[in-house]
Amino acid sequence: MKRSRFYAGILTVVFLVTGLAWAGALFDTPSDSLANRPTGPLLTYAVNRDDMAVSVIEQGVLESAANHEVKCQVRGQNTVIWVVENGTEVKVGDPLVRLDTLEIEDTINERTKFAYFSRSAAETSSAAVERAKLAIDAYEQGQFVMDLVTLEKQKAVLESNLRVAENQLQFTLRKEDRGFTTARNLEQVRFALAQLKTDLEIKNKEIDDLKNYTRPIELKKLEGDLKAAESTHAANLERAGLDENRRDLAKAEYELCEIVAEKSGMAIYPSAAEWKETPDVAEGATVHKDQILLLIPDLTKMQVKVGIHESIIERVKPGMKAIVEIAEQTYLGKIKTVASVAKPAGWWTGNVVKYDTIVELPNVVTLNPGMSAEVTVILAEYEDVLNIPVSAVLETPESAYCWVVANGTPTRRTVTLGDNNDVFIHVTEGLAIDEVVVLNPQSSIKEAQDLALTLRAAQEALLDETESLPEKPAKSSK
Repeated sequence: MKRSRFYAGILTVVFLVTGLAWAGALFDTPSDSLANRPTGPLLTYAVNRDDMAVSVIEQGVLESAANHEVKCQVRGQNTVIWVVENGTEVKVGDPLVRLDTLEIEDTINERTKFAYFSRSAAETSSAAVERAKLAIDAYEQGQFVMDLVTLEKQKAVLESNLRVAENQLQFTLRKEDRGFTTARNLEQVRFALAQLKTDLEIKNKEIDDLKNYTRPIELKKLEGDLKAAESTHAANLERAGLDENRRDLAKAEYELCEIVAEKSGMAIYPSAAEWKETPDVAEGATVHKDQILLLIPDLTKMQVKVGIHESIIERVKPGMKAIVEIAEQTYLGKIKTVASVAKPAGWWTGNVVKYDTIVELPNVVTLNPGMSAEVTVILAEYEDVLNIPVSAVLETPESAYCWVVANGTPTRRTVTLGDNNDVFIHVTEGLAIDEVVVLNPQSSIKEAQDLALTLRAAQEALLDETESLPEKPAKSSK
């Protein structure tokens, strides 16, 4: 509707301009002044009221608003050896991508070997821990008891010998009193008794040392051996667990090297970067973990991504109407989101800065992602407003002017302007309906030509002054 109204307005302007030009040629109306005297045929337009829409047209790409992303789950860099063709209809379980498994197979073999080595070491250290525990029990309930019994037995023998020696001494003393023994024999008996007492004291000291020093020292040593064995075993267990986890992870990633469809639909490649000629996913391409390899879009929820130029992005708001033309079909959509950050500009975009804008479409099942679309964003709509062609206006920094034809003579008039759509411009003050204005006054009115020349000269002077600014600091620095 909007486009047909636009074309109808253009045809109206052409017919009016042509008719008024012929009418102007039939009458020779003298001008009020030399400045307003026409220098050629006047093309005119009769001011009227009409509806006016302000829009911007951009090219976009059709895509799904709800994509199921197929990602690479294998760590590191991987090589694609096969990928399903773009646009293939797939079912759940169908293969989508196959990755090279040679490196993963080597990793599985290597990790399996290390897992066996680590598990062997863990089993060996586990036996060492049990031996260390048994060693403590063996000493405390075996060796220590035997040593203590041996010393106690030796002590009992010494105590018995000591009692015999004491009795022997008493007997010898009685014999000496009667003169039946010698002093030397008595001395020998006394020496033997003293020797036994000394031996008994030494044996008691050995028993005390065994209980108070030897036993605690040996237990500390054995307990230290146990803790060392337990620490070694824990380290071996940890190493064995890590090696087994690495092996199991490699086996799991081996299974992930063949990616299958988790839902039915059309498998498509993600959009390639604008500066590239081919998509990232292809046989022989290198991909990385979490990279999006394929998309399975929901074709019942479609949208158009379009780039809006930075000069008008401030006027584009969510909720605005947008007319979308795809494959000779027209759909009425609306702005869903507007990016707050512009896409990177470069030589591939002609250094043009644009903002990604999403246009939401009604449910249409006949469209496929990747189709090109022409999007007309309706920035504003005005009903029954006074408007004239943009070519009838000469704008200067001070004001805007148009030339109104009255009695065959064009007269300059100051006008106040509103919005425009590059063809018509809304006039808020300065003109009335049915007044006739000159189209492109710079080509037929001397006053407009002089004003345009003055404006151009001022612009060139400003440009020259701007270009000379960098030279001034250099001169002053001398």
